[in-house]
Amino acid sequence: MGSTFHGLQVAKRGMAAQQAALYTIGHNVANANTPGYTRQRVTFEATHPLPAPGMNRPGMTGQLGTGVEAKTIERVRDKFLDSQYRGETVKLGYWDARSIAIEKMEEILNEPSKGGLAKTFDQFFGALQDLAASPSNAGARSVVRERALAVADTFTYLSSSLQTIQSELQNEINVTVTQVNSLMEQLNNVNQQIKDVEPHGYLPNDLYDERDRLLDELSTFVAIDITYTKSGGNDLLMAEGVATVQMQTANGPVTLVDGITNTVNALSVQRNADSFVTGVAVGGQAIGLDNLSQGKLKGLIESAGYINADGEGVGLYPDMIATLDEMAYEFVSWFNMQHQQGVTLDGATGVSFFNPIASKEGAAKMIVLSDAIKESTNNIAAASPSTDNSDRTGDGTNARELSGFRQKVTITSSDGKMTSLEGYYQSAIGQMAVEGEQANRLKENSGILQLAVDQRRQSISAVSLDEEMSNMIQFQHAYNASARMVTMIDEMLEKIVNGLGTGGR
Repeated sequence: MGSTFHGLQVAKRGMAAQQAALYTIGHNVANANTPGYTRQRVTFEATHPLPAPGMNRPGMTGQLGTGVEAKTIERVRDKFLDSQYRGETVKLGYWDARSIAIEKMEEILNEPSKGGLAKTFDQFFGALQDLAASPSNAGARSVVRERALAVADTFTYLSSSLQTIQSELQNEINVTVTQVNSLMEQLNNVNQQIKDVEPHGYLPNDLYDERDRLLDELSTFVAIDITYTKSGGNDLLMAEGVATVQMQTANGPVTLVDGITNTVNALSVQRNADSFVTGVAVGGQAIGLDNLSQGKLKGLIESAGYINADGEGVGLYPDMIATLDEMAYEFVSWFNMQHQQGVTLDGATGVSFFNPIASKEGAAKMIVLSDAIKESTNNIAAASPSTDNSDRTGDGTNARELSGFRQKVTITSSDGKMTSLEGYYQSAIGQMAVEGEQANRLKENSGILQLAVDQRRQSISAVSLDEEMSNMIQFQHAYNASARMVTMIDEMLEKIVNGLGTGGR
């Protein structure tokens, strides 16, 4: 026969188990608005019944239950959804970086608008046509000079502004590398704390949450793979273990954080003298830029500029700056050549309209009117050299030739074909618009997919106050019932101790 006090032990275990569940609910409710928190639940398990099987077991009707115990406190989380979320996050980080960079470029170039380079060229073109119609008009000559200054200032402004944003993007790359290395150090520290707790048979759920939060943030910058290794000792079967984080590359994974050896391989970026990124390394191991996976880091590098396999500086901003330099160089070279063929009001020939530019690099910031044009508008060569001296003031032949600069200046396009200055600029603006539209579209698509995955993840892991209140009532009733069992057994014992054996007194 079982012990008289058996029921007290069963009720006590029931109260302790329900109490643990209520405390866990309180922890969930307290962290309902904590970023990255995963709701927790208590797993119950029936304790071993009495008597235990054996040849010497007492003769009882059957095994008698001994109650329940709170076995573990576990997180409610789906690792598959975590992997999906991080996969979409790295895409979003890449396209977001490109989208922002192109958006800033569009704001600077400001096409089409009244303040863009195309409109400035239109005004210069119109001034030259007016000059061709009235070559001796001092006002028309002054307008040509002022419109030419506007063209030069616009080229300088656009190039300088693009280089300023490019410099900011280069600084952001440095900040991003620092953030990645900081996140890796934090991950390594959390790994060590988890490794200290798990061998004692506990589940450090709050440390798991912090690690997952760090992994989510790290996945914004680079594509990562995570593998888990058991801590050993008396760790539980559901213990996650320490995490080893690897960065995905085209040539295979590269370890960022080694959870087994507790080491961190720092990320670094190499640059040349012009601040172009020449390579990326992890723990001293070089990674080709072409092999770097998507993420905010790659998006920033492709925007700010890097050295490709051919040794050329390429990227969103270097390409656009090079486009302006090409336009400026070819425009000044052709315009000077044509202007030198004309005749000024004073009969001079060979006069340059702009100061000559020696090379294409940096040409957009080197457009300056020649001293002769600055000194006097009479030095604008509007007439043809075949014109008689007496008719020079009424001849605008060369001015008409100069007004055709947009179609007569030819530049080799990216596909190897010759195109006009106007067509070359329109092609560059069109390409920027297409890339911007693509970046915005893919950013939006990635954001929608990330949000959809996150909503599924939150439906599993987030704290629902309604659900917690319902569970609270359930466990409270169970606790009260176990407490009522204690009262009932106490009444039984009171009858046994004080009520039995008193007959015949």
